[in-house]
Amino acid sequence: MARNKYDIDEVLEADFDSKQFGRALRYARKYWKRLAAAFASSIASALISLVPPLLIKEVTDELIPNGNIGGMLKIALIYTSVLLFTTLFTAIGSYMTNIAGQSIVTDMRRDLFVHLQKLPFQYYDSRPHGKILVRVINYVSAVSDFLTTGLITFIVDFFTIIMICIFMFALDWKLAIACMGGVPLIALVVIILKPLQHKAKRRYNNKSSNYHAYLNESIIGMRITQIFAREEYNQQIFERLAKDNKTTWMKRVKLQFLVPVFIENISLIFTCVLYLVAAYLLSQGQILIGTILAMTRYTSRFWTPIVDIGNFYSEVAEIGAYLERIFETMNEKPDIESLPGSQPKELEGGIEFRNCVFEYETGFPVLNNVSFTVKPGERIALVGPTGAGKSTIVNLVSRFYDLTEGELFLDGTEIRSITLPSLRSQMGIMLQDVFLFSGTVKDNIRYGSPDASENEIIEAAKAVKAHDFIIQLPKGYDTEVSERGQSLSAGQRQLISFARTLLRKPKILILDEATSTVDTQTEQILQEGIKALMDGRTSLIIAHRLSTIRDCNRILYIENGRIAEQGTHDELMAAKGKYFIQKLKEKENV
Repeated sequence: MARNKYDIDEVLEADFDSKQFGRALRYARKYWKRLAAAFASSIASALISLVPPLLIKEVTDELIPNGNIGGMLKIALIYTSVLLFTTLFTAIGSYMTNIAGQSIVTDMRRDLFVHLQKLPFQYYDSRPHGKILVRVINYVSAVSDFLTTGLITFIVDFFTIIMICIFMFALDWKLAIACMGGVPLIALVVIILKPLQHKAKRRYNNKSSNYHAYLNESIIGMRITQIFAREEYNQQIFERLAKDNKTTWMKRVKLQFLVPVFIENISLIFTCVLYLVAAYLLSQGQILIGTILAMTRYTSRFWTPIVDIGNFYSEVAEIGAYLERIFETMNEKPDIESLPGSQPKELEGGIEFRNCVFEYETGFPVLNNVSFTVKPGERIALVGPTGAGKSTIVNLVSRFYDLTEGELFLDGTEIRSITLPSLRSQMGIMLQDVFLFSGTVKDNIRYGSPDASENEIIEAAKAVKAHDFIIQLPKGYDTEVSERGQSLSAGQRQLISFARTLLRKPKILILDEATSTVDTQTEQILQEGIKALMDGRTSLIIAHRLSTIRDCNRILYIENGRIAEQGTHDELMAAKGKYFIQKLKEKENV
């Protein structure tokens, strides 16, 4: 089976930099008080939990041999108190950690979402959306857990090891040395395996990203899949990606569990050494049973945080791979943004292209020396063959792209001197593919004007002839719209989008093949809505249907990135040029 884009792993633009951890810590710094409380509670819990072995030693070596019942009851009360306080401090630490963790998740996802909204169309065109979604959801959650639970646990474990060493050396330095003889071996294991784990986790992240991206697109396009009966073919692709995901996961898991396996075995070996040394010292009368019992308890406690620290180093490799992708997205620079010194501007609708050249790829101009002027309130139609540059012109007016050469003015002001929010808030753009969001019809009409009243929504719907069909829906304006508006017809979706655009009261209206996908009867209704939209505002219309462009003040025929001819419909038909030939062909094809 042929490979596809989902078999291509993401290539990171830069190797992992440890400074990324510092950048991630900035998110945790904001909640340092809660993290400090969580850390203090965890330290208190860890410290208190080290008391029981000393109590066991006291009972075994002193109280039981002397028959001190009162002392034993006192020790039992202390032991119970230790357990209660350990549980209390553990609960407090967990609660504060979770609060901080969720706050960090919210902040990081917000920053990612805000940045994603600034990125140009090319960013989304070149990446499956599922891969972006994985970064925002899965990777951010993992990083947040690391910054809170992971780091606090690591520091507490490190502190616990130091305290255990102090207690062990205080009890018997010979047994303490016997226990800790395996530490150098464990350090060697971690040093060898850490880079291997990082590579394995990077490979898994790539395959997981491919897998989720394909799943996301397949769900969105399920209707097309069924129309073309591609279920079996798509299943083969899915199974291949799932297999790659599983294979890299298993390789990752094998390496991940090697560290705790090595640590566990080394700990068992040196625990045996501890028992041998203890037996010898006991036979020589140099140690008591209570001390041995306390040392064995500390030994078991000693290796647990060692194992956790080994796992922490594995987690560092994984989080490093996640941070690479999160910050790669955040480092993606928006091609189009408000320039320094730009100002808001109230538009009237005048547009002027001066010797404009535009290239998507260097050396391949899509527009070549285009110049024309549109007066406020004029209706201009852009016609011509596919790929001639019509959509590029309207995208430049909306400043989704910047010119390669030349100048573009709105009401005499160079377009880059106007802030993007000010510019886009005065644009009304109607596309061929209407996108409706989950929610009610009312929510969708209000989408671009959140503060609009219900009366304003209804008036906008009436103006574009959408009101009549909306009130016939099960709940009228409160009817829930399915994702992407699939529960509505193409014409109904267009009328709702017309109302949404009109409610925004744009100064410049752009219609990009807004009626090309509907039947003739529906188009007649839409034409009434379009007339309401265009009334009193500058309009740029990309269309082929004569009903849409006949009444325009001027028609620009675009060919090979240039304006081949322009005029009214009657003037161009009389000239019998390119526009005339196109209309004859369209008439023959009807």
